[in-house]
Amino acid sequence: MKNIILIFLGLLISCKTASAQNNLSETEKLAATAKIWGFLKYYHPNVAKGKLDWDNQLLAILPSIEKASSKEELSGIYLTWIESLGGIKLCKKCQSNAKSELFDKNFNLTWFENNSVFTKELTEKLKFIEQNRFQGKPHYVTTEGRSSMLVITNEKSYDNFDWTNKPLRLLSLFRYWNTIEYFYPHRYQLDTEWDEVLSQMLPKFSSPSSELDYHLAMLELVVKIDDSHGYFTSDILEEHFGLKQIPAAFKIIDDQIVITGIYDNSLAELNDIKTGDIISKVEGIEVAEVLKQNLKYVNGSNYNTKLKYAFSKVLNGSSDSVDVEINRGGETKVRKLARYTSDQFQYGANRKAWEILQNNIGYINLGIINGKELTTILNSLVSTKAIIIDLRSYPKEYFGNRFRDFLGAKNAVVVKQIKPDYTYLGKYVLSDQTIIPKSDPKFKGKVVVLVNEYTQSRAEYTAMWIQNGYNVTTVGSQTAGAGGVMIRQKFVGGYESYFTSSGIFYPDMSPLQREGVKVDIEVRPTLQGVIAGKDEVLEKAIEFVQNHE
Repeated sequence: MKNIILIFLGLLISCKTASAQNNLSETEKLAATAKIWGFLKYYHPNVAKGKLDWDNQLLAILPSIEKASSKEELSGIYLTWIESLGGIKLCKKCQSNAKSELFDKNFNLTWFENNSVFTKELTEKLKFIEQNRFQGKPHYVTTEGRSSMLVITNEKSYDNFDWTNKPLRLLSLFRYWNTIEYFYPHRYQLDTEWDEVLSQMLPKFSSPSSELDYHLAMLELVVKIDDSHGYFTSDILEEHFGLKQIPAAFKIIDDQIVITGIYDNSLAELNDIKTGDIISKVEGIEVAEVLKQNLKYVNGSNYNTKLKYAFSKVLNGSSDSVDVEINRGGETKVRKLARYTSDQFQYGANRKAWEILQNNIGYINLGIINGKELTTILNSLVSTKAIIIDLRSYPKEYFGNRFRDFLGAKNAVVVKQIKPDYTYLGKYVLSDQTIIPKSDPKFKGKVVVLVNEYTQSRAEYTAMWIQNGYNVTTVGSQTAGAGGVMIRQKFVGGYESYFTSSGIFYPDMSPLQREGVKVDIEVRPTLQGVIAGKDEVLEKAIEFVQNHE
C-alpha cells in the first residue's frame, strides 16, 4: 500500500511539474506577440499593403494573448489570427529575386522554431509566409531623396495618449522594437542581443510605477541600440534630469570631471571655476558611482561617446546649485557651484578658422568655415609643408569633393554602404557608396587629421574622404561611431527618437558604426595635460610632422 501511495504522489508531482513548465509567463507571451505582429506587419502580403488597421488588430488580440496559458493555446490564437488575414498566393518572384551581394548579419527569423512557445503547425505557417512574402511598395516605410533615405511612414501618433493605457504602451514598444529589428543596419553590433532587450524592457513598459518610470523606460530602450544618434528626451525627462548647468565645459577622465573650458568668463569667475579644476564628487557621491547609476540613460555608440554625453546626467540639474568636491593644485574643497540655463552664457571669442603655425605648418578648423572659405584657405596653404585638419567638431558642410580635388584620391571606392532589401526585410544590399576617378594630389605635403569623440556623423564621413587622399595620417582617439543619416522614429504619443539608418563601411568592410574612423596615432587628453591647458592631440600632430620631414 505504501508503494502505491508513493507512486501516486510521484505521478501527481510529475503532472504538476509538467503543467508548470507548460505555463508561459507574461513576458514570454508578449515577446512572442511582438515578434509575430512585427513579422506579419512587414511580411504578410495582406498586411504590408496597409489595408488593415494593424494597431487595432494588436489591441484587439492582446486580451486573448494574456489569457493563454500554454503554447498550444497561444499558437492557436496566432493561427486563427493569421487565417483571418486572408489567403496568400505563392510567390515565384520570392525564390528568384535574391540579390548578388547581400549583407545578412542582421537577418534572424530563427525564433520561428522556438518550440517552447510555438507549435510545429505555427512554425510551418510562419515559414510559408516568409517564403511567399510581400513584394510590393511597403506601406510603413518609404525612401526619399537621391540617397534613398529611409523614412518611417503611416504610423498613428496617438497625440492624446494617456500613459496609464497599458495596451498603447505595449504597442509603442512593439513598434520601436520591430523598427530596429528590420531597419537598423547595426543591430548585429549591439552589446545586448535585441531579443534579450525585448524581454528586459517588456516588464518596464507593461507595469511602470509612474509616468516618470515610463519615460525612463523609453529612454533606456533607445540607449540600448548603442547609437550616438540615439537621442531621446521629453519634458518629463528634462524636468527629472534638469537643464541647468555650470558655466564650464568638462571631460570625464579617469572617473573624474575635469574642467576643459569656460562658457561664460564672468559667471566662471563668480563661481571660482578654472580650466583644470578636478571634480571628484557630486552631491557627496563619487563621480564613478554617479556614472554607474546613470549610464543606462546615456546614449552613445561607444564608451568614449557615452562619457561625452554624460554631462547631462552628471552635473546638470533642476536646482540652482550643486555641491561638489573640487581639487585645484592639490587642494580639495567642498564647494557649491551655481547652475544656469544656457541662454545666460556670454560665450567667449570665436576660435581661429585657420592659421599658419610654427615651421610652416597650416592649420584648419573645419567646424567654423563653409565650403567656399575652405577652397580659399586650401589655396592659401598649398605651399606649406604640412596641413593639420581639425575635425574635433561638426563641419558646417560636406567637404568631401573639395578635399578629393586638393588631396587626390588613392581609391576609386571611398566607402561601402548597406541598405535594406525591401523584398526581404532583415537583409541588406551591399553597394559601393561612391565611385570616383583616382587622382593625383594638388598638395604634396603631409596631412594630419585630428579626431576625437566629438567627431561625429558628417565629421566622420568627411574624415573617411580625407583619409582617401595621399599622405594622410589620423591622430586622436575613438570617434563617435555614428557616421550616417539620422532617422526619426516616434513612440506612441509623438515622443521622438532617432537612430542611424546608414550602414557605412570602409572599402575593406571595417564598420564605421560604433568603431569610429580609423586612427593611426592614438592620443587621449590626460589629467596633467588638461590642467596645464595643453592641446595634447594638436601637439602630437605637430611633433609627428616635424619628425617626418
